[in-house]
Amino acid sequence: MKTLVELFIKIKLLLFLALPAFFPFPVIAQETGQTSVLIHAARVFDGDSIRTNTSVLVTDGLVTQVGTREAFKSSTARVIDLGDATLLPGFIELHAHLGYQHIPADIVLKHGITTIRDVGGPLHKPYGGDGSLRVLTSGPIITAPDGYPIPGMGAENIAMAVNTEQQARETVRSLIDGGAVVIKVALETGGEAGAPWASGHHPADAGHENSHRKTVRVNKTWALLSEDIVRAIVDEAHKQGRKVTAHIGEAKGARIAIDAGIDEWAHVPCDIIPDALLKKAVAQNVKIVTTLDTLSKCSGVVHNARVLAALGGEFLYGAEIAHPDIPWGIDVQELIIMMHLANRRVIEVLRSATSKSGEYLNIPLLGTLQAGAPADMIAVKGDPTQALKILKYPDLVMSGGKIVLNNFD
Repeated sequence: MKTLVELFIKIKLLLFLALPAFFPFPVIAQETGQTSVLIHAARVFDGDSIRTNTSVLVTDGLVTQVGTREAFKSSTARVIDLGDATLLPGFIELHAHLGYQHIPADIVLKHGITTIRDVGGPLHKPYGGDGSLRVLTSGPIITAPDGYPIPGMGAENIAMAVNTEQQARETVRSLIDGGAVVIKVALETGGEAGAPWASGHHPADAGHENSHRKTVRVNKTWALLSEDIVRAIVDEAHKQGRKVTAHIGEAKGARIAIDAGIDEWAHVPCDIIPDALLKKAVAQNVKIVTTLDTLSKCSGVVHNARVLAALGGEFLYGAEIAHPDIPWGIDVQELIIMMHLANRRVIEVLRSATSKSGEYLNIPLLGTLQAGAPADMIAVKGDPTQALKILKYPDLVMSGGKIVLNNFD
């Protein structure tokens, strides 16, 4: 009996030692905590141009290598072969109201937005980017007493009123201390034809994408910050290494923004802006966040967008997620309107929503697929340069190297 037991133990030992012959090394590596993923795709948009026969290696949350498929023949990383698909950087949304309107961040992420900038809402430090939506904020909008958006929405979690330069500077410092990556001011008189903000907005059922607020008409002209106060805001923000974005809709607000040195317009203005003012804005290198889909009923948007484009103005993608009828993800209609009104090629609108916006946010290599970039990426079946519509429903979403959606398996 003892001989039989010893023989049985020897057989088990021999079988254990033979296991590597039946299970290749890559499988063992994956099961022991391997963190590298190698993605093959027919096309890769790297934030600048479309490349073919290109693969992307991701390790520990970063893009570590981009090259031809043949360059990775010896790699032991887990392989995801997307076939006839296009891999792109995750989209960056520069104008949203996620926190104020309680929009589910996981839905936004799964629909292709990997970084979002909340401009007008609760203040918090930047977070996410590691398998969750990266969320940056301006905190509440700085405005005049009884200025927009207070008459329609109140001040809680969305606006802070100031009436002196000293108060303005203190407010800027407190917002930055609380985590604001940009400072937002309101220079909005109200009443522009077709403007969605010509009515006061109130949160309603945040669970329904197209009916999440009701409106109450506001006929009163809203108060504006003085140019001196706006100058103080800009000066203090710049001292603290922050840019200032302004909500403007007509010429008076545009003039104050230009004269005070505002860095960015949060929308293409709703009313027609005189060409001379638009020319000054472009000369000052003011960036324009588009929100053209949101403003489609405004009387001056077509004129302003076309003149700004002709003057060489720089447009950055923003669709105002949380606004009625705007998708909780990539707004393809925004890209299409940008192409037509701003006379941009498809590759240019893709850059505006990825590498250009990442560079503007001053987050190294964000919005690109190159070595060292955060591994935030999406993939769609087919070629979006031939049909932008397919971007609406990505089939792969990765945040910080972590896969949050994969319809390719």
